[in-house]
Amino acid sequence: MNIDDNTLGPTPLHWSRAGDAGAVWDIVLLLIVHMMGHPIAWAGQQNGRAVNNIVPAKGHENEQTGASSTVLLSPHTEDAFHPQRAHLLLLCCMRNHDRVATTAASVRRTALDTQDIAQLTRPVVPILPDDAYAKVPDFHGEPPAVRTLWESPEGLTLRFDPAYTPLDQAGEDYRAAYRRLGHELTKASTEVVLEPGDVLVVDNDAVVHGRVPFRARYDGTDRWLKRALVRIPGRPSRPSSEQHEHGYGQSAIEPQPIPNTATTTASPRPGNH
Repeated sequence: MNIDDNTLGPTPLHWSRAGDAGAVWDIVLLLIVHMMGHPIAWAGQQNGRAVNNIVPAKGHENEQTGASSTVLLSPHTEDAFHPQRAHLLLLCCMRNHDRVATTAASVRRTALDTQDIAQLTRPVVPILPDDAYAKVPDFHGEPPAVRTLWESPEGLTLRFDPAYTPLDQAGEDYRAAYRRLGHELTKASTEVVLEPGDVLVVDNDAVVHGRVPFRARYDGTDRWLKRALVRIPGRPSRPSSEQHEHGYGQSAIEPQPIPNTATTTASPRPGNH
């Protein structure tokens, strides 16, 4: 897919000012999503839009969110705090003049020993909602302790977001294993420089992603991605214990499936045969 930079229009200065900029690519991205599963959105993020605009924003340079720029966006599982997080993450590049790299690392390419895996399969600490969300609504219950690692039918799976994990609540053995996991993910990391029209698909159950630092200009030429989230019905990659989590009151918006009327068998008409 090719994107004409001259007709695209300027990079929005904030997601809330994007309007319908690049809207045709929202449609393209959603068509790709529907070939893989179905889209989800979040009521508390970017006003519940199914396709999000990822652009640097003034005042957010040092945050651990997609609106940051001057800091390393630490490798993480997308929406790790929530039991209804996406199975797949899609990033479509609209503009990337500075060739800012997205990072990706699979837990299945790490060399963790059995003791570290055993430590990290225990639910010890919670993962808190990240700063990209609107104010956390009222919810009942304490932040749930969650597993960082577990085995699924597809292989080793992780739920990882160090920037929003209060590791000071864990014992030293757990913290040491968590640090080693982070080190192994760094060793396994690769950098992907997206060109306009590229779509990167990230397996959110096995791969953490991030972004290298860059200096935003806020002049309409900065890096601009579109993001969509995919759930795969029936994918057996999550432990059953996640069903009891409250998700901090954040709600996933999932479309209702459209009935396939093309295959409906017509009833015979009464009358002559």
